[in-house]
Amino acid sequence: MELNRDGDGFLINTSDWSEEVMHQMADADGFEITDEIKTYIDKAREMYSKSGTVPAVRIFAKEFGMDRKASKLYEVFESGPMKKIAKYGGLPKPTGCV
Repeated sequence: MELNRDGDGFLINTSDWSEEVMHQMADADGFEITDEIKTYIDKAREMYSKSGTVPAVRIFAKEFGMDRKASKLYEVFESGPMKKIAKYGGLPKPTGCV
């Protein structure tokens, strides 16, 4: 399936997202979606559906009982955790602290 993504790899049309698309995008980018990462993606999608915005990393980390630094997210994603979570979760490109 041909995916319509922007220059940063985000879906142009967020309604194109599915778990299959998530895995296809990750495979194309050489990124592995683990069960832990899938849990973060599911939570971000849930939060987005309630608020209409991609949550800031500090707010997101709080949902998992993490401190303000969100060290665990940075261990898993190395840098820009919310950007990767949003990208593979089919959410819009986040702004602000990601």
